[in-house]
Amino acid sequence: MRKFIILCLLLILNISVVSAAQTKVKKLRIQSTNKYTRLVFDVSSIPEHQIFQLKNPDRLVIDFNNAFLEKNLKQPPKNHPVLAGLRSAHRNKKDLRVVIDLESKVSPKSFVLKANKKYGPRLVIDLPVKSDKPLAKKRVKKASKVVKTNIGKAKLFVVAVDAGHGGKDPGARGAHGTLEKKVVFEIAQKLTSLINKQPGMKAIMVRKGDYFVPLSQRRKIARKANADLFVSIHADAFNNSNVTGASVFTLSRRGATSVAARWLANNENAADLVGGISLDDKDDILASVLLDLSQTASQDISQLVAKEVLNNFGRIGELHSKTVQKAGFMVLKSPDIPSILVETAFISNPKEERRLKSGTYQLKMAKAIQQGIVSYAKNHNVALATNIDKPVHKIAKGETLLGIALKYGVTLDQLKHANMIASANSIKIGQVLSIPVGS
Repeated sequence: MRKFIILCLLLILNISVVSAAQTKVKKLRIQSTNKYTRLVFDVSSIPEHQIFQLKNPDRLVIDFNNAFLEKNLKQPPKNHPVLAGLRSAHRNKKDLRVVIDLESKVSPKSFVLKANKKYGPRLVIDLPVKSDKPLAKKRVKKASKVVKTNIGKAKLFVVAVDAGHGGKDPGARGAHGTLEKKVVFEIAQKLTSLINKQPGMKAIMVRKGDYFVPLSQRRKIARKANADLFVSIHADAFNNSNVTGASVFTLSRRGATSVAARWLANNENAADLVGGISLDDKDDILASVLLDLSQTASQDISQLVAKEVLNNFGRIGELHSKTVQKAGFMVLKSPDIPSILVETAFISNPKEERRLKSGTYQLKMAKAIQQGIVSYAKNHNVALATNIDKPVHKIAKGETLLGIALKYGVTLDQLKHANMIASANSIKIGQVLSIPVGS
């Protein structure tokens, strides 16, 4: 009996020690976009905490109960639009207070995340970036949904053009052996050239050759280029060779809106497996962002662009669906970049396979997408820079296309694609060439 009592006392003592264990606040990561600033506290365990604001000056206070700081927290970058400074102190010998000086009052949203394969437990605080008040009054027609994009100072509208598949992942294959990765790359090149000729716009190619790019990496490339729009181009197949027509997709949080859309979504997402990359999303808090993605401005803009592109497709050929479709394509899951996925045709249909191999048809598809993007910009008050000089070159006697490409630091193929030149022998003295931008 005595041994039993001692054992119970030891268990009670052990429980007391465990319950008294303090949460370790390991570090702070600051992530900023044009829509919000995100504070991510890496901790040893989910902490009890309180978050509140103080005025004069504006401050955000985070109190961690029964916690301590492992090392000094990272200070925000200088001239940050939301964060002015940061300090911390231990209170009552067991609690931790973090005070963040703000440039103005914010409306914080917080949540906690459990540990995953990459990160331990985290406390996440989102601080939405306020738009300039005078600009917020600007509205488009009442009949359409109000979306504020680039209203104000004009800038280049950057489009990330993503040719689907590539390298180890050939994509779909037509009945006569046509590879999806090849035809969509050629359409992407033509689209890039057309956009770069449009005043106020600039295009970058996500995949610049026949090599594999993981789906999550495609989004990162677009984000690094500060893209305002992400356009992924495909020419997929279906198990019924009679299926035809073009479609335009945006992201659906709950998956697809039709059986065909779900089938396509599963095939696109499987591309990561082809390249040997795990399908587990490695973005730190993407899962939480997707909970509200359908209500964000990015999703609204995606829908508006998709409608314009679909309208232009309807003018040049048959549509597989007359409405914008929604599916869970992984490549569309950028929370901060409006994204659409275009199925230009079904390569599994023999007639459409022949069309996809035609340079003329490829150009028609590229023009439809480009005109849809331009229509969106015009119809929704997107301010485009018009005073940016694009480099041009007038061909002089004795010059070669290769020599001109080397002079401007671009490849021969880039120069040919930017000017729709089929052969280097077809250039003429006095011809004015557009030098590729953003290649």
